[in-house]
Amino acid sequence: MTGIKWPTSKNRRTRTARAGVGGALLLVLLGPLATACSPAPGSPAGDAVRRPPVDAPFDYQLGGAYRPPAKVRALTRDRAADPAPGRYNICYVNAFQAQPGRKAARWWQREHPELLLRDGDGRLVVDEDWHEPLLDISTPAKRSALLDVVGKWIEGCSEAGFDAVEPDNLDSYERSKGLLTVDDAVAFARLLARRAHDEGLAIAQKNTTDLLTRRRAIGFDFAVTEECARYRECPAFEAAYDGRVFDIEYEQKDFDAACRSWGAKLSVTLRDRDVLPAGEDGHVYRHC
Repeated sequence: MTGIKWPTSKNRRTRTARAGVGGALLLVLLGPLATACSPAPGSPAGDAVRRPPVDAPFDYQLGGAYRPPAKVRALTRDRAADPAPGRYNICYVNAFQAQPGRKAARWWQREHPELLLRDGDGRLVVDEDWHEPLLDISTPAKRSALLDVVGKWIEGCSEAGFDAVEPDNLDSYERSKGLLTVDDAVAFARLLARRAHDEGLAIAQKNTTDLLTRRRAIGFDFAVTEECARYRECPAFEAAYDGRVFDIEYEQKDFDAACRSWGAKLSVTLRDRDVLPAGEDGHVYRHC
């Protein structure tokens, strides 16, 4: 997947105004739920799903797979890549929107046009920041049909040897022009969690602090966050997932602040915004 300009921090452009109070408010809302995570509803019994270790050095390799630094114990790669031997491997799946680029959009329009979200005039609803058409999760029938597609990708992650799956764009309802609701996202996320668990995979909550209080009902096992220090969301994620949080920061000052405040409790990584492979100009990688 080298060469794709990956949509990092895609959920941030519409959230800046309220980001400053998100973490503190959610700590109050979480209340008694902000305790050590027990197995989520729908999880297989026993140890069939292996959650990631707490505070494991992490690498985010969406822009192309490369040999991880020696200290790295966990990483995310795109579902088209192979997992890295000897690490905890998380499989990235764009589950609520099409992949970036025209090729992916054309594939959806050719193979499953009825599963793309359209407005009242029949026009595609698109994430304008990243030019990704939204998938239509608005009805049980549409969600079931989408699960036939995305579920096969999750199955492929398992067959390839990944340990977990990271379904992205959980918050696509925020970019849907009011056509999707938070309940639609929860309903589809529950289907994805059940499928992941059936395949022996743990599943990550990707960003979206609004759904932290519903994480157990959905079935999430850990979290992958972008810029939780910048947007003051680290306390809420840490409390919800008992430290099983992989945070990626894209600015040095935010990374430094995260390491000072959360480096002992969360896994904090600094990456370049294009998440370039090692060896390419502009590649950045650091861990607290």
